[in-house]
Amino acid sequence: MFCYHCQTEIIVEFKVRREDTCPKCSSYLHCCKNCDLYDISSPQQCREPIAELVQNKESGNFCNYFKPADGKSRQDKAADEARKKLEELFKKK
Repeated sequence: MFCYHCQTEIIVEFKVRREDTCPKCSSYLHCCKNCDLYDISSPQQCREPIAELVQNKESGNFCNYFKPADGKSRQDKAADEARKKLEELFKKK
């Protein structure tokens, strides 16, 4: 997984706990912004419909649906894909 704050790669060997933090920037690892289900376009910014609302998306939480994200956020991936399509559309021949 990668820290949402500083993008440091973190090798996850065990379950990420609520109090675990990034070794580089000390941001919480078990937080919404590091979760694979985090999606700003979904209700409560989570694709898990029965998850409890977490107000602070950067704070460590007790969510049982937490899955460490494997890299860039979905929004970053969508932005990269859109940028690539625009570049292909406007390529000079």
